[in-house]
Amino acid sequence: MAQDITLPVADGYVNVRVGAIIQKGGKLLMVGSKDFDYYYSVGGRIQFGESAEEAIRREVLEETGCALEIERLGFIHEDFFLCDSPSKWGKPIYEIAFYFYMKTPEDFAPRCGSLNGEGHGEWLEWVDPETEKTLYPAFFRTELDRNCPGVRHIVSDERPE
Repeated sequence: MAQDITLPVADGYVNVRVGAIIQKGGKLLMVGSKDFDYYYSVGGRIQFGESAEEAIRREVLEETGCALEIERLGFIHEDFFLCDSPSKWGKPIYEIAFYFYMKTPEDFAPRCGSLNGEGHGEWLEWVDPETEKTLYPAFFRTELDRNCPGVRHIVSDERPE
């Protein structure tokens, strides 16, 4: 079985992940969980030996039940934060993520049957980017409508000072 790319380093971890940008009717397809009071992108960690494109296709299929085509790579995101999952609570995380715009067919009918890293059920929800609830990554609120044809590099640091 392939291993997710999560590497222990010093007192923290390095994650390498992919995320899907799935849009329809001005809304984003996001994931919710009873464990967290926020929405996060469809996606997950790249497995060792897998390319980012292979990983996003696999993650989208696992989380939505649908095979979607990649439109293009939109963002490379470096993120520094403290983990909020019970198994790694408070540990520093350095995450490198590749966010892909996905082609969304008219008849796209996602269904969620995935579990989060803690083994709890997740659900999919079409979310208005203006929702008051927190979105991860946060740049989904402001950067997706810029219609930039290239790949953007974003760095976020959410660690306390």
